[in-house]
Amino acid sequence: MKRNGLQMSAASLENICTCKECDHDYATDCMSCTCCEPGTHSMVMDGMEGFEPRGKEVQVRIPVGSIVLSGDLSRPTGNKQRIVLFAHGSGSSRHSTRNRYVAGVLQRAGLGTLLFDLLTEEEEKIDEQTGHLRFNIKLLADRLAGVTDWLLNTLDSDENNNNKFRIGYFGASTGAAAALVAAANKGHIVRAIVSRGGRPDLAGEYLEQVTSPTLLIVGGDDKVVIGLNQEALSRLKSLKDDKKKLVIVPGATHLFEEPGTLEQVAQLATRWFALFLDNSQEDHTGKSQRRHDDS
Repeated sequence: MKRNGLQMSAASLENICTCKECDHDYATDCMSCTCCEPGTHSMVMDGMEGFEPRGKEVQVRIPVGSIVLSGDLSRPTGNKQRIVLFAHGSGSSRHSTRNRYVAGVLQRAGLGTLLFDLLTEEEEKIDEQTGHLRFNIKLLADRLAGVTDWLLNTLDSDENNNNKFRIGYFGASTGAAAALVAAANKGHIVRAIVSRGGRPDLAGEYLEQVTSPTLLIVGGDDKVVIGLNQEALSRLKSLKDDKKKLVIVPGATHLFEEPGTLEQVAQLATRWFALFLDNSQEDHTGKSQRRHDDS
């Protein structure tokens, strides 16, 4: 389908405009807007020719303890130093097409992203045979925490401005549990969390310790996972009600493969990170914020 000379996918009809100037509901309403041309703001126009993620990624090698992990880093643009770390799901990697799509949307909104492998190549080969490492949430959370430390040290060193960067986590499947556990241990360092089709239940007792505003996104046809997320939401007892939310995307299955559903995930994530990574540090619990061990 074409409108105004732009090739569009059917899914793009459901994309949401985020432009503050025209404040349209959907991207398709913006075709005649001069403020909404591709590349001029963070409107999602996936499927249109010539509109690609504008973030420039560089490959990085990340030392965590005795091992080295591979990653792809895109630095934030503009004055707001916000960056989101992606924790992929079981059996996946930093090359996940779904996570890369979401990362592209975040990049167009000016956020930095870091997609990295939670396991080394050798560990991946072992896990293909055993499947044990992908469900070792403590191991995955420790890796995510280690990568967070590396990233902050690297960026702070480059920018010569400590504590300037605001960190968010995006986790899918088992990666969501790892993100919650890591955030519980990191405390105020992690400003926001988004889970896509996640297994937050696997975070166990750490759920009660999470103080980072958390958005849980689940497909409407992913019935079992909906129940697990509802239970996990009720266990996020350290968060105020307006700092935790469960959103069910109608018609979506576990992988959000249906047309338009992944776009909704990306828009929800963008808005959540914009809301909580833009705010100055505050207490999201309703209680005195205690400092967590950063180890």
